[in-house]
Amino acid sequence: MTDASTPVRSIVPPGPASRFGISVMAGTLIVDQASKWIAVATIKESAPQAILPILDLYYTENPGIAFSFLRGSSPTLLLLAVVAVTIAILVFWARSRDGGKLAALGFGLIVGGAIGNIVDRLIYGHVIDFLHLHIGDRTLFVFNLADAALTLGPILLVIAFLLPQRRAR
Repeated sequence: MTDASTPVRSIVPPGPASRFGISVMAGTLIVDQASKWIAVATIKESAPQAILPILDLYYTENPGIAFSFLRGSSPTLLLLAVVAVTIAILVFWARSRDGGKLAALGFGLIVGGAIGNIVDRLIYGHVIDFLHLHIGDRTLFVFNLADAALTLGPILLVIAFLLPQRRAR
């Protein structure tokens, strides 16, 4: 039993690696994997389905990493590279003490998205993409919700850590 003057030790360190950040990571992973399961079950064999004038549901398998970069590389090498980068981000996240909830959100999105794509590589040998962003007939890219999280997360970290007006507060 502790009194009011005795600090209670938490299992989770202060800063972005908080329950909130870990919840964001888990939620991102769950939503990503559920959306890919639905994509495989419902749109894999179908023609592209328009959602918005610039967005279609369109199933594709990406053997590379972001934007099909390193498409012809060894799947084992790609998996090891992605796992190594994810571990580095996890270490940085665990050591971070600044940034508050915005940083926790950013880190959670990045790690949840990275793990979501790692799970795809382990299960399928490629990443499942199903959101086709385009302007007319010009494809911008095909992505998934993990990729969206991997894009939004770093933007939030820039806001949390690098913008001068945010750091001054």
